[in-house]
Amino acid sequence: MNIPTRARDPLASSLRLLAVRPPIIPAVAALIRAHPGTISLGQGVVHYAPPPQAIARIKASLANPDNHGYGQAQGLPELRQALIDKLGADNAISVPDRDRIIVTAGSNMGFFYAVLAIAEPGDEIILPTPYYFNHEMAVTMTGCRAVPVPTDANYHLRPGAIEAAVTARTRAIVTVSPNNPSGAVYSQAALEQVNALCHKYRLYHISDEAYESFVWNGARHFSPASTSGADEHTLSLFSFSKGYALAGWRVGYMLLPEQLIAPIGKVQDTILICPSTVAQYAALGALESDAAYTRENIRGIGDVRQAVLRQLGELEGRIDPPRAEGAFYVLLRVHTDIPDMTLVERLIREYRVAVIPGSAFGASAGCYLRIAFGALRKDMVTEGIGRLIQGLRALI
Repeated sequence: MNIPTRARDPLASSLRLLAVRPPIIPAVAALIRAHPGTISLGQGVVHYAPPPQAIARIKASLANPDNHGYGQAQGLPELRQALIDKLGADNAISVPDRDRIIVTAGSNMGFFYAVLAIAEPGDEIILPTPYYFNHEMAVTMTGCRAVPVPTDANYHLRPGAIEAAVTARTRAIVTVSPNNPSGAVYSQAALEQVNALCHKYRLYHISDEAYESFVWNGARHFSPASTSGADEHTLSLFSFSKGYALAGWRVGYMLLPEQLIAPIGKVQDTILICPSTVAQYAALGALESDAAYTRENIRGIGDVRQAVLRQLGELEGRIDPPRAEGAFYVLLRVHTDIPDMTLVERLIREYRVAVIPGSAFGASAGCYLRIAFGALRKDMVTEGIGRLIQGLRALI
């Protein structure tokens, strides 16, 4: 009898987790700590503070002793009602029932919940590439199989290729728009085509919209759940981490089909019990805040984006022309045979600038680097991107 390795060593870790690649952000963060003075163009955060109303709501919530006990598993009723109002006003999504909204510890947790609720081990989840690496990790952790489907040369969806990847084991198609890591903003037509495929084959469409507030040069964010007939098969994921600068508070939310309310409720009760009350009040304050505060800060990131693209133009011939219609990322294709992680390590060690290797996002046909510019203030763009340009000129 062939006894699995794990059975021979009862203290071995789960075979599922052995199949999961180590997370790239902590690996790059460790390199940054080892090389003081490094400017990080790595992790996707914004440089500005949360809205003042969010901070005020946090302080007020601490005075109520009821807020220190367990809350409702799905989230604060007043926050969920505010989210229904927000989805109607900003996303053209009509939510018929407050129970269709569940507050999560960030949209990453929402994605993990979704896969647990809809798929069995061995099932397939389609991820257009480049994909968000935590999505691929979550799919693998649950014993499912990620099926990468390449996007086009501009990192936009290819609905025909996605349909060709559908099999009897497919359970969901995932879209991330605006996109991490490419910065692409998928068109309404393409997202509607994907949603129609999900209706046709009775699949779920998991739509990650964490970067909905960050669109540039006339691009427009579109929520697939606003499509007629999408209600039964569309899960929408949103976050307060990006636009409202609440990344460390870990608060996001999901819009669910009715039939997934009970299954995902089981997962929430098991993993989280209830979302953090103080974080939810921060989110409620953010929704109540003056839109001008966030809009002005996002406009500032747009100015940083223009400066980044302008400076990267100095690398003409060494990189493909960068494209970034949304989010706060640029995915560079670098003309070199140097492995991307080797290039990342040398840029940190020798030039004190950190980026993320594209292979972490499934971009493996060449050398790709993801640049995150949301954390850059205007006065740091020249220095940060200047170091990157100096390094790439010298190394390639």
